[in-house]
Amino acid sequence: MMGGASENPELWAFLESLHWGNVLSGTVSAIERFGVFVALDDGPAHPVFPGAGFISFAELSWRRFEEASDVVQVGQRVSCEFLQFDTWNLEARLSLKATQSDPFEVFADTIAVGQKLSGQVTKLIPFGVFVQVADGIEGLVHLRELAWTPVETPSDVVQVGDEITVVVTEVDRERRRLALSRRQGSSAGL
Repeated sequence: MMGGASENPELWAFLESLHWGNVLSGTVSAIERFGVFVALDDGPAHPVFPGAGFISFAELSWRRFEEASDVVQVGQRVSCEFLQFDTWNLEARLSLKATQSDPFEVFADTIAVGQKLSGQVTKLIPFGVFVQVADGIEGLVHLRELAWTPVETPSDVVQVGDEITVVVTEVDRERRRLALSRRQGSSAGL
């Protein structure tokens, strides 16, 4: 533990005054393998870390990314939503993605079950393929929905990079999942 209210009274008081949902601004001060530190504009300096704000990788972006530097850069100004006061590390846990629209929700508002979409195969897995149907939006075509006749592996039918037409079979907003099929509708091109 970094120390309680008696060892860092100014930082403790600042963090204790924050409420879930507050939007805090600051500058990305360091990118580490476990998350991103933010030097908060209105907060005191942290006694150990390069900032009193911290963003875990899960809270950086709605979209997939390889490295935190794909989303933010050291020195970049950010506005984040306050999630909680981490009393162990004396830091504000923050979410950058909470300040952005969820692209899945936006996409789900524009499509319907039964709708045809074009997309690119992004990944083959033993039980199907993932297809990107919009920027940052991928859906799963299960192996049984990949062709009209049974196939043993996805590579029997498609490869990563192939452009295919799919039909939306389910939109699961709660789990943020999109189920797709190549078997629905026309059999042309299968």
